[in-house]
Amino acid sequence: MKVLVINCGSSSIKYQLFEMEDETVLASGLVEKIGAEAAIITHEVADREEEVITGEILDHREGINRVLRLLIRPDGGVIKDEKEVAAVGHRVVHGGEYFAESAIITREVRTAIRKTIDLAPLHNPPNLLGIDAAQAQLPSAVHVAVFDTAFHQSMPEYAYMYPLPRILYQKHRVRRYGFHGTSHQYVAQRAAVFLGKPLEELRLISCHIGNGASLTAIQYGKSVDTSMGMTPLEGLMMGTRCGDIDPAIVPYVIAKEELTLAEVKSMMNKHSGLMGVSGFSGDMREVTEAMFDGNKQAKLAIDMYVYRLKKMIGSYLAIMNGADALIFTAGVGENASSIRQKACENMSFLGISLDLEENAKRCKKERVVSAADSKVKVLVLPTNEELMIAREAKELV
Repeated sequence: MKVLVINCGSSSIKYQLFEMEDETVLASGLVEKIGAEAAIITHEVADREEEVITGEILDHREGINRVLRLLIRPDGGVIKDEKEVAAVGHRVVHGGEYFAESAIITREVRTAIRKTIDLAPLHNPPNLLGIDAAQAQLPSAVHVAVFDTAFHQSMPEYAYMYPLPRILYQKHRVRRYGFHGTSHQYVAQRAAVFLGKPLEELRLISCHIGNGASLTAIQYGKSVDTSMGMTPLEGLMMGTRCGDIDPAIVPYVIAKEELTLAEVKSMMNKHSGLMGVSGFSGDMREVTEAMFDGNKQAKLAIDMYVYRLKKMIGSYLAIMNGADALIFTAGVGENASSIRQKACENMSFLGISLDLEENAKRCKKERVVSAADSKVKVLVLPTNEELMIAREAKELV
């Protein structure tokens, strides 16, 4: 069974074609700059050199058509025709309170996704464009929506509600939703396999830390709390996002700097975090390098980043009365050994102790980096959201 996974942005299409019998990737790629004269397709087939193709691509429908032609072409395609694609898994960022699990896309599902556009105005509209385009090009396939927010719908009310007038929830659904759910769910399942225990018996803290970052407390297979909130701005300090701040700062800065709401929103989302504190970059690699070169602002940025990460880990240990494993995943979590080390320093009282030599190794594989006597296993588990989406689509088909 072949499943095509599609993740559409406003001017991009990220895709992977899976053979689900052995979960291998037959082909993958990225369409960029849709709507521009010089659109770019980067296409890769297993065991072949990457191709880069340029040309005009006017809209998402044409972009998906070009992808299908690459998959089907006689001289290097991986399928004979589009009917081989049994299912298409679509990443949809926000499912609101409508979806606690993935869903086959029907008229009712599309309507519900549209109703959540106010909650994800930058993401859900292009997600819908991708659904429209793919359904037009692949009418015989079953199309499945996989929501970033669905995994967190198991949070109890006291965890997802904000201490605001309840009318805001009743009228506008102002509450915590959480994101990165597909990634947190995937690494939780991998942790259970890796540890050789049922997921339903484990307490896990999943640290998805990349340019965007979130933590999730996973108790016996269910998300019980997560650091991102109604939007992906809440929670941890990130590459360019500020994370948690005193909300009174917003009107104060607007008054002092004479900023518009749009400008202060841009400041908090695009010019804060590592970027704002370091003054030169939101890329953890660049900030870490500068810190080692003696840059004081870079050191401050890293110290703040890790301090907030440690606080969040500690809070989740408290609400679950401990943890069986602490998981690091995504770009920073998988690759920045110094951040893992700093996050786990002075945590032995809470049962967390690193094997410094194992942690420092450069390795892309799943592995344990905790010391032998650590009560909490510290795992590095590469995430694979695309495979998780493909599995969800296969299960519904």
